[in-house]
Amino acid sequence: MFKDIVASREELRALFGAPSERAVQKDRGRLDAHTRAFIARSPFVLIATAGAAGRCDVSPKGDAPGFVMVLDDTHLAIPDRVGNNRIDGLTNIVENPQLGLIFLIPGREDTLRVNGRACIVRDEEILSRLEVQGKRPKVAIGVEIEECFLHCAKAFKRSGLWDRERWPDVASLPSMAKILWEQIDLQATAQCSVDDFERDMEDRLRKGLY
Repeated sequence: MFKDIVASREELRALFGAPSERAVQKDRGRLDAHTRAFIARSPFVLIATAGAAGRCDVSPKGDAPGFVMVLDDTHLAIPDRVGNNRIDGLTNIVENPQLGLIFLIPGREDTLRVNGRACIVRDEEILSRLEVQGKRPKVAIGVEIEECFLHCAKAFKRSGLWDRERWPDVASLPSMAKILWEQIDLQATAQCSVDDFERDMEDRLRKGLY
Protein backbone atom coordinates (compact mmCIF):
# COMPACT_ATOMS: atom_id res chain seq x y z
CA MET A 1 0.00 0.00 0.00
CA PHE A 2 2.67 2.54 1.08
CA LYS A 3 5.92 3.09 -0.79
CA ASP A 4 9.22 4.85 -0.11
CA ILE A 5 8.87 4.62 3.66
CA VAL A 6 11.13 6.58 6.02
CA ALA A 7 12.49 3.99 8.46
CA SER A 8 15.09 5.70 10.65
CA ARG A 9 15.78 8.82 12.69
CA GLU A 10 18.71 9.58 10.40
CA GLU A 11 16.41 9.67 7.37
CA LEU A 12 13.98 11.94 9.20
CA ARG A 13 16.72 14.39 10.15
CA ALA A 14 18.02 14.39 6.60
CA LEU A 15 14.53 15.41 5.45
CA PHE A 16 13.72 17.99 8.11
CA GLY A 17 17.05 19.20 9.46
CA ALA A 18 17.63 20.20 13.07
CA PRO A 19 14.99 22.01 15.14
CA SER A 20 15.58 25.67 15.85
CA GLU A 21 17.19 26.64 19.13
CA ARG A 22 13.96 28.37 20.14
CA ALA A 23 11.94 25.18 19.50
CA VAL A 24 14.27 23.24 21.80
CA GLN A 25 14.47 25.86 24.53
CA LYS A 26 10.70 26.30 24.89
CA ASP A 27 10.46 22.95 26.71
CA ARG A 28 10.96 23.87 30.36
CA GLY A 29 10.25 20.39 31.73
CA ARG A 30 7.97 21.80 34.41
CA LEU A 31 5.09 24.20 34.90
CA ASP A 32 5.58 27.92 35.40
CA ALA A 33 3.13 30.78 35.98
CA HIS A 34 2.18 30.90 32.28
CA THR A 35 1.53 27.18 31.81
CA ARG A 36 -0.33 27.01 35.13
CA ALA A 37 -2.58 29.83 33.91
CA PHE A 38 -3.17 27.97 30.63
CA ILE A 39 -4.29 24.80 32.44
CA ALA A 40 -6.51 26.83 34.77
CA ARG A 41 -8.42 28.14 31.74
CA SER A 42 -8.57 24.89 29.78
CA PRO A 43 -11.85 22.91 29.78
CA PHE A 44 -10.55 20.19 27.47
CA VAL A 45 -7.52 17.90 27.26
CA LEU A 46 -6.58 15.05 24.93
CA ILE A 47 -4.77 12.12 26.56
CA ALA A 48 -2.59 9.88 24.39
CA THR A 49 -1.43 6.50 25.73
CA ALA A 50 0.03 3.25 24.41
CA GLY A 51 -0.12 -0.22 25.93
CA ALA A 52 2.73 -2.70 26.35
CA ALA A 53 2.10 -4.13 22.87
CA GLY A 54 2.00 -0.67 21.26
CA ARG A 55 -1.79 -0.40 21.06
CA CYS A 56 -2.57 3.34 21.13
CA ASP A 57 -5.50 5.36 22.41
CA VAL A 58 -6.38 9.05 22.46
CA SER A 59 -9.09 9.95 24.94
CA PRO A 60 -10.78 13.36 25.30
CA LYS A 61 -11.47 14.64 28.80
CA GLY A 62 -13.50 17.75 29.51
CA ASP A 63 -15.11 19.67 32.36
CA ALA A 64 -15.23 23.20 33.73
CA PRO A 65 -12.06 25.24 33.05
CA GLY A 66 -9.31 24.19 35.42
CA PHE A 67 -10.74 20.71 36.02
CA VAL A 68 -7.22 19.30 35.73
CA MET A 69 -5.69 19.87 39.15
CA VAL A 70 -2.15 21.24 39.42
CA LEU A 71 -0.49 19.70 42.48
CA ASP A 72 2.92 21.34 42.03
CA ASP A 73 5.28 22.31 39.22
CA THR A 74 5.73 18.72 38.04
CA HIS A 75 2.53 16.90 39.01
CA LEU A 76 -1.08 16.97 37.73
CA ALA A 77 -4.25 15.04 38.57
CA ILE A 78 -6.91 14.44 35.91
CA PRO A 79 -10.32 13.18 37.09
CA ASP A 80 -11.73 10.16 35.29
CA ARG A 81 -15.44 10.97 35.09
CA VAL A 82 -18.24 8.50 34.37
CA GLY A 83 -17.87 6.89 30.94
CA ASN A 84 -18.60 3.71 29.03
CA ASN A 85 -16.18 1.57 31.08
CA ARG A 86 -13.99 0.63 28.10
CA ILE A 87 -11.07 2.13 30.09
CA ASP A 88 -8.73 1.78 27.10
CA GLY A 89 -6.46 4.61 28.23
CA LEU A 90 -6.40 3.48 31.87
CA THR A 91 -5.48 -0.05 30.81
CA ASN A 92 -2.65 1.35 28.70
CA ILE A 93 -1.33 3.37 31.63
CA VAL A 94 -1.21 0.27 33.84
CA GLU A 95 0.89 -1.46 31.17
CA ASN A 96 2.95 1.55 30.05
CA PRO A 97 3.07 4.77 32.09
CA GLN A 98 4.21 7.11 29.30
CA LEU A 99 1.53 9.53 28.10
CA GLY A 100 1.05 12.76 26.17
CA LEU A 101 -1.44 15.58 26.84
CA ILE A 102 -2.69 18.45 24.69
CA PHE A 103 -4.63 21.18 26.51
CA LEU A 104 -7.02 23.37 24.49
CA ILE A 105 -8.74 26.67 25.27
CA PRO A 106 -11.76 27.50 23.05
CA GLY A 107 -10.97 30.31 20.63
CA ARG A 108 -7.24 30.17 21.30
CA GLU A 109 -5.10 28.70 18.54
CA ASP A 110 -1.98 27.70 20.46
CA THR A 111 -2.07 24.63 22.68
CA LEU A 112 -0.14 23.35 25.68
CA ARG A 113 1.65 20.02 25.34
CA VAL A 114 2.63 18.00 28.38
CA ASN A 115 4.46 14.66 28.21
CA GLY A 116 5.39 12.46 31.13
CA ARG A 117 4.65 9.41 33.21
CA ALA A 118 1.22 8.50 34.55
CA CYS A 119 -0.32 6.35 37.24
CA ILE A 120 -3.87 5.46 38.32
CA VAL A 121 -4.57 7.20 41.63
CA ARG A 122 -7.09 6.23 44.34
CA ASP A 123 -5.81 8.79 46.88
CA GLU A 124 -8.93 9.95 48.74
CA GLU A 125 -7.47 13.40 49.42
CA ILE A 126 -6.98 14.00 45.70
CA LEU A 127 -10.30 12.42 44.67
CA SER A 128 -12.22 14.55 47.17
CA ARG A 129 -10.74 17.70 45.63
CA LEU A 130 -11.91 16.50 42.19
CA GLU A 131 -15.50 15.94 43.31
CA VAL A 132 -18.21 17.67 41.23
CA GLN A 133 -21.94 17.84 41.99
CA GLY A 134 -21.45 15.51 44.91
CA LYS A 135 -19.88 12.85 42.67
CA ARG A 136 -16.33 11.72 43.34
CA PRO A 137 -14.42 9.99 40.50
CA LYS A 138 -13.41 6.38 41.10
CA VAL A 139 -9.85 7.20 40.10
CA ALA A 140 -7.70 10.02 38.80
CA ILE A 141 -4.80 9.97 36.37
CA GLY A 142 -1.70 11.21 38.15
CA VAL A 143 0.88 12.77 35.84
CA GLU A 144 4.56 13.37 36.53
CA ILE A 145 5.66 15.99 34.01
CA GLU A 146 8.80 15.39 31.93
CA GLU A 147 8.17 17.84 29.06
CA CYS A 148 5.99 20.95 28.95
CA PHE A 149 5.76 23.49 26.15
CA LEU A 150 3.39 25.60 24.07
CA HIS A 151 2.61 24.46 20.52
CA CYS A 152 2.16 27.05 17.77
CA ALA A 153 -1.16 27.91 16.11
CA LYS A 154 -0.47 26.62 12.58
CA ALA A 155 -2.76 23.56 12.79
CA PHE A 156 -5.66 25.70 13.99
CA LYS A 157 -5.06 28.37 11.37
CA ARG A 158 -4.91 25.75 8.61
CA SER A 159 -8.06 23.98 9.81
CA GLY A 160 -10.03 27.07 10.78
CA LEU A 161 -11.23 25.13 13.81
CA TRP A 162 -12.59 28.16 15.67
CA ASP A 163 -13.73 30.02 12.52
CA ARG A 164 -17.45 29.33 12.04
CA GLU A 165 -17.29 30.59 8.45
CA ARG A 166 -14.98 27.69 7.59
CA TRP A 167 -16.88 24.94 9.38
CA PRO A 168 -18.07 22.14 7.07
CA ASP A 169 -21.77 21.47 6.53
CA VAL A 170 -22.69 18.49 8.72
CA ALA A 171 -26.45 18.58 8.19
CA SER A 172 -26.31 15.45 6.05
CA LEU A 173 -24.37 13.44 8.63
CA PRO A 174 -26.49 11.09 10.74
CA SER A 175 -26.35 11.37 14.51
CA MET A 176 -23.99 9.20 16.55
CA ALA A 177 -26.99 7.19 17.76
CA LYS A 178 -28.13 6.43 14.21
CA ILE A 179 -24.62 5.44 13.15
CA LEU A 180 -24.22 3.08 16.12
CA TRP A 181 -27.70 1.65 15.57
CA GLU A 182 -26.61 0.60 12.07
CA GLN A 183 -23.08 -0.49 13.01
CA ILE A 184 -24.26 -2.70 15.86
CA ASP A 185 -27.18 -3.82 13.67
CA LEU A 186 -29.81 -3.40 16.36
CA GLN A 187 -32.54 -3.62 13.74
CA ALA A 188 -31.56 -7.18 12.81
CA THR A 189 -31.64 -8.29 16.44
CA ALA A 190 -34.90 -6.39 17.06
CA GLN A 191 -33.51 -4.87 20.25
CA CYS A 192 -35.00 -1.43 19.64
CA SER A 193 -35.95 1.07 16.97
CA VAL A 194 -33.54 3.79 15.90
CA ASP A 195 -35.75 6.43 17.56
CA ASP A 196 -35.79 4.49 20.83
CA PHE A 197 -32.01 4.09 20.70
CA GLU A 198 -31.51 7.80 20.06
CA ARG A 199 -33.78 8.74 22.99
CA ASP A 200 -31.93 6.30 25.23
CA MET A 201 -28.54 7.76 24.31
CA GLU A 202 -29.77 11.32 24.89
CA ASP A 203 -31.19 10.29 28.28
CA ARG A 204 -27.94 8.57 29.30
CA LEU A 205 -25.94 11.62 28.27
CA ARG A 206 -28.21 14.01 30.16
CA LYS A 207 -28.21 11.94 33.38
CA GLY A 208 -24.72 10.47 33.31
CA LEU A 209 -22.29 13.37 33.14
CA TYR A 210 -21.06 12.80 36.69
